[in-house]
Amino acid sequence: MNSLINKAREVILKEADALKDMADRLDESFIRAVDLLFNAKGRVIIAGIGKSGQVARKIAATLSSTGTPAFFIHPTEGVHGDIGMVLGGDVAILISKSGDTEELLKLLPIFKRLEVPAIALTGGNGSPLAQQSDVVLDTSVKCEAFLRLDLVPTSSATAALVMGDALAAVLVELRGFTVDDFSFIHPGGALGRKLIKVGDLMHTGDELPIVRHDSSFKDMLVAMTSRQFGLALVVDDSGKLVGIFTDGDLRRTVEAHDNPLDLKAGDIAIPNPKKIGADELAATAVAMMEDYNITSLVITDGENRPVGLIHLHDLLKAKVV
Repeated sequence: MNSLINKAREVILKEADALKDMADRLDESFIRAVDLLFNAKGRVIIAGIGKSGQVARKIAATLSSTGTPAFFIHPTEGVHGDIGMVLGGDVAILISKSGDTEELLKLLPIFKRLEVPAIALTGGNGSPLAQQSDVVLDTSVKCEAFLRLDLVPTSSATAALVMGDALAAVLVELRGFTVDDFSFIHPGGALGRKLIKVGDLMHTGDELPIVRHDSSFKDMLVAMTSRQFGLALVVDDSGKLVGIFTDGDLRRTVEAHDNPLDLKAGDIAIPNPKKIGADELAATAVAMMEDYNITSLVITDGENRPVGLIHLHDLLKAKVV
């Protein structure tokens, strides 16, 4: 068993070493590649065969999901008609460990005719692909991670994949790509749920159990029981939030006062309730509720007037939790 773990660890460390070597080799070619991608008027076309093709698909997906429109094209299909998807203003990324992949090389004359610059991700720096591309990013590795099968693309595939991630990350910085941008193009699935804003789920308007500070104890109870939150938001004469009163506070008040009906809302409201902004992530609301062991958060405007309320049930229903 230990020998198997050691073998797995050896593979991981060899791939990590390959990535470190690649990072140390980064030079002005990377800047030129980023410049081409950032200033492209069209899309990014990414191509590769075999394992490089799988890496190309992933890089295309990463770029597209982070603000740089990109798509994968299979080189063989490309020279049989799919090249028609390529337009002037596009930029191509071609991935090949050897730089001598025949199917990729057939694309280069077409790209040149369309004035589409080509960025090569290759370990063959003196290869035909490198010589005919506009920019070459060195993704060479000393050896593959499978020592007994040095032909299996492992470290080389990882190197190309990580180079694509590096390009995407730098482009995100240059474009000022924000969480809001990411949320807009990831509306579904787990990622989309993590990026839901508090404002998307909060209750507003007549749903809010708001009472004035001089309201009677009875009126506050009516506000609490006529809504679904088990609490009341207490405001002053100008509508600013001064406190909160929950069903837990109700039990404590009844135990502590012989005549609770004589009390006013402002007398027993708990000041400084926990609040959150409408633009905050719903996941942040979950974290706050866990930290403070509460089930609701108040949303206020810039003048501390309550404009919303979010409950743990809302977050559960939206599958944020």
